[in-house]
Formats: sequence, structure tokens, C-alpha cells
Amino acid sequence: MENAQHPIGSGFGARSTADDVLAGIDLTGRLAIVTGGHSGLGLETTKALSRAGAHVLIGARQPDAAAASLANIANVEVDRLDLADLESVRRFAERFVASGRRADIIINSAGIMACPETRVGPGWEAQFATNHLGHFALVNRLWLAIARGARVVAVSSGAHGITPIRWDDIQFDNGYDRWQAYGQAKTANALFAVHLDRLGRETGVRAFSLHPGKILTPLQRHLEKDDMVAAGWIDAEGNAIDPSFKTPEQGAATQVWAATSPQLEGLGGLYCANCDIASISDDGAETSVRAYAVNPDEAARLWALSAELTGVDAFTRS
Repeated sequence: MENAQHPIGSGFGARSTADDVLAGIDLTGRLAIVTGGHSGLGLETTKALSRAGAHVLIGARQPDAAAASLANIANVEVDRLDLADLESVRRFAERFVASGRRADIIINSAGIMACPETRVGPGWEAQFATNHLGHFALVNRLWLAIARGARVVAVSSGAHGITPIRWDDIQFDNGYDRWQAYGQAKTANALFAVHLDRLGRETGVRAFSLHPGKILTPLQRHLEKDDMVAAGWIDAEGNAIDPSFKTPEQGAATQVWAATSPQLEGLGGLYCANCDIASISDDGAETSVRAYAVNPDEAARLWALSAELTGVDAFTRS
């Protein structure tokens, strides 16, 4: 692996917003696909990209509700996409490819966190299936419509530090733990970017993953209020009290930076945090990345498994 997984001194930081990192960047004529771009960090990402001139295609499980939340934002469209349903992923990708357009930016922002045990498809654990396998299949099916010079951004999390890939029980068939499952899915997001970048760089496509920070969004829908109070995240009225929490506008900044910053030209396969490249460390700091989450051998192994499970691999040579 290239020795590029270290900060570059971007000039931005934890309190930078998505608009801050886009200052001076004109995205007119560029097309971005943002999964979950109607809610939480995805919504703030969509707003910022639109203000910078991009046309944004939102993939949403409930298109009508998504369209309502995006009603006052220019240059957006919505199409149905359920990442837990590989047929829905296939249909979304086929519609886009058939349109003859090219995607310049793909931001895999949608996801679920710490949900009760749920099985989708052929019995897959829902967080791994939705957060990783759905996005894996989506990008592979869109590959022929991804423009040269495009960037693919996988929204991971500091929660990747909970666990590496559990190769002996990826689907939690031997007992479910919602946080272990979330952590594994976030490790998978980071590894996906590592191997996609390795495969795509010859065609000018680069990939990044990132930790957006701690933010109160609908992602916490499966958490009990009392648990968040006990953790010191919020007070009894539901207000954020942890000073390390970001606003949604700040939380969206790193994924927007990874998708657009000229500071990242010639780089890829890297994990980012606070609008910069993160350091490799096992100290558990949220602004660093565990070595196993950017390990190219782990990434190649996960790619092969994901291709086997989904039946999709744009890079398989016949």
C-alpha cells in the first residue's frame, strides 16, 4: 500500500461545513449520485452540491417522501432505490445507464445503524447487506456510466474500530450484536474504497472512505433516548450536549471534501476524517483509521466475497 494514509494539512477541520470546503469550486455540468441524499448528512450533502452547481440524483427507498424533503432545492431528481433489495439496485442502475448520462461523483451516504436483528435477501444480516453489499452492487452496476475522473465516496464511521471483518461469522448466524454488526459494516465500507480505487485508478476513477463525525441525525432511529442520555450525547430534552458532536452541515463536510477537493488529485483508496486524510492508528481515536480497515489484502478478500454474494463484479474478465 502506498504510504499516503496520513494528513496533508488541508486547511479545513472538524468545524468546517460542506459549503466551506466547496468555496471556489464550480460543479456546473457535473452529475452526482447520492444515496440517501434526502435525509441527515445526505440532505446536507445534496444542498451543498446543488449550491455549487451540480445536478444531484438521489437514490431513495421512498421516492415521494424524498421528493417532498427536496422540494426547495434546485438541480435534483429522485429515483427509487432500496439498497437492501438487489433487484431494486439493479433496476436503479439500469435506468441510469439507459439514460446515457455519466456520473462524476457517487456518494454512498445511506445506511442503517444498530438496528434490531433483521435479515434481508437470502438471510443476510441487514447492516452488512444494506450499508455494504447494496452499495457494492450499485457501484459495480453503474461502472460503465461512471465518468473518467469520477470519485466514489463510501461513508464509513469511526465505529469501524469496533471490529474488523468477522470472517468466521460475517452474517452473525451464531448470535447477533447490533454494534458489532454496525462496526463490521463500516469496516466493509472502508475496505470497499481501498479495492475499488485499486481497480478503478487506471480508468481515472478514485475512491475514498471517511468518518463524518458524531452528529444527531435520523441514523439514530433505532437507539433509545435513555441510552443516548446515559452516553452523554443528549440531555433529557433531546439536545446535543457532547461538545464533540457536529452539526449536520459540519458532518457532511468530509464526504463533500472527499468527493470534490482538488487537494486529493492523484490520491485514492484513503480514509478521511475532519476534511483531511486520517492517520493509521490503533489508539481508538475517531480521527484515525485502524490498519485492518485500509489493508489491501483484506480489501481484496472482501471484494471477492461481495462479488460472490451479489453476483456482480464489473471487473471480472471473461
